[in-house]
Amino acid sequence: MASSLLSKINNAIVKFEQSFALIFGFNKGGPPPFAFCVANTGISEPKSHKPFSLKDIIGDGILWAVPKHRRSIEKRLKRKFGRPDYHMKLLLPKTNIRICNTCGDHHEIGVLCPTCYKKVMDETREMQTAIQDELGLKPVENEVVVLYENEKNVLEGTYEGQQIVEMKKPRPSWFSKNLLQQTTQQPAATKDVKPTGLS
Repeated sequence: MASSLLSKINNAIVKFEQSFALIFGFNKGGPPPFAFCVANTGISEPKSHKPFSLKDIIGDGILWAVPKHRRSIEKRLKRKFGRPDYHMKLLLPKTNIRICNTCGDHHEIGVLCPTCYKKVMDETREMQTAIQDELGLKPVENEVVVLYENEKNVLEGTYEGQQIVEMKKPRPSWFSKNLLQQTTQQPAATKDVKPTGLS
């Protein structure tokens, strides 16, 4: 404390002498500067090395980048596991899988069986190729009917006025002949339902 006070007084006197020399023109070899002869009688204690502490840094007023608001448990669980109505991150078993009665492959409910649909796509592609080869680039003015082997002789006179394209193979077993009809049974004449199997 006393040493810092003496150093401040010494600095003030030195500044005063410099300004005095500048005012009166003693800047070129003026009188010698004044000096105090002071003996430091205080015993300085050795500085102890304190361990590093965060309290010293926080006490200086440094602001750290930390979250100001904690996320609720609901938001944390939604971020971790997802939401059932939006997006689930968990792997859940599917309960809407069925087996196709025709081929035996698995498919979802409301979706066509991909194996059976691939057969239909291949057959449709063959029919389109046969129609394109038969008709070429001519304009199509009449309705086009696709018949398979041995169908033209059986259904003679049915397709008058229509353009016939014949496939060079028999009709597949799954390909029905009456695709344009809504049902294969005749509608019932009466609306009464008779109970059966009652005994």
